[in-house]
Amino acid sequence: MHADVSVAIPTLNGGPRFREVLSALARQTVVHSVIICDSGSVDGTAALARAYGARVIEIPRASFSHGRTRNLLMSEAGAAHVAFLTQDAVPADREWLEHLLLGFDLAPEVGLVFGPYQPRADASVSVARELTTWFDSFSSGGAPRIDSLDPDQRDLPAASFLGHRGFFTDVNGCVSRAAWRRVPFRPVAYAEDHLLAQDMLRAGFAKAYVPDAAVIHSHEYGTWEQLRRNFDEARAVSEIYGEVPGGSAREAALSVRGAVGGDLDWLRRRRNGSSLTYAITQLVSSIAHHGARATGTVLGANARRLPAALNAQLSLERRR
Repeated sequence: MHADVSVAIPTLNGGPRFREVLSALARQTVVHSVIICDSGSVDGTAALARAYGARVIEIPRASFSHGRTRNLLMSEAGAAHVAFLTQDAVPADREWLEHLLLGFDLAPEVGLVFGPYQPRADASVSVARELTTWFDSFSSGGAPRIDSLDPDQRDLPAASFLGHRGFFTDVNGCVSRAAWRRVPFRPVAYAEDHLLAQDMLRAGFAKAYVPDAAVIHSHEYGTWEQLRRNFDEARAVSEIYGEVPGGSAREAALSVRGAVGGDLDWLRRRRNGSSLTYAITQLVSSIAHHGARATGTVLGANARRLPAALNAQLSLERRR
């Protein structure tokens, strides 16, 4: 299949997983170009990308910004559609890019298309359940989903975009150049994909979710790093939407109890032959994972009330 499409990936020390990404792209059914923006890798990431035929743009690490760098990739790619991945999001099959592009035919004025993440084979119960449940909730019976706004809805408050309506991911998403020319990424450090979805919907474009366009992408973070990631995420959500689900201590406690219970139920249904040791290990992991997420969310939701020095310690970006 021939199409006017590029795959764009921002990179920094991509490591072994990046080779898997490039190898999966080389097997796609759609003819495409690959463009990389590398911000100072020292592990041979740029050279590896060039060996696979990718065009590489190199920028200083200090110049990187999630929104600004993706605008640079859009500008330099030049194709009618630009599919974004991260350096560790591996297309799940040969038809990944083909399925993403078909999403633009699902409705008039589709400006954004995205697909799900599938957990890695060694993902913990907590991570596997979270990803699977979240992305399954977009689709009824495996059908694609379209989101758009009527003209009289385009001035809705930002909070109305929380959840499914305003969700888009550039870990696994494709952007129409025609739409991007009117509505580029905001030059922000965080949550640029959520803001792009909100801006495009307000501008009259539609957003499509295609469950068949999957990538393999999951992370197992330590407790402290998980807390800090959720701090940054909740802080960004608060700034974008004005509110954060689970942002109070009471909501956090209830969410941890419900999530741990959900993990145990998931384990019972899917791991019938598991040993007691494995079950106990997963329970401890579940409590630590969801506790860190909830704590980070509460702190991030209240970042404006915290001392700047504490914010800088909690933020992965050292933002005060």
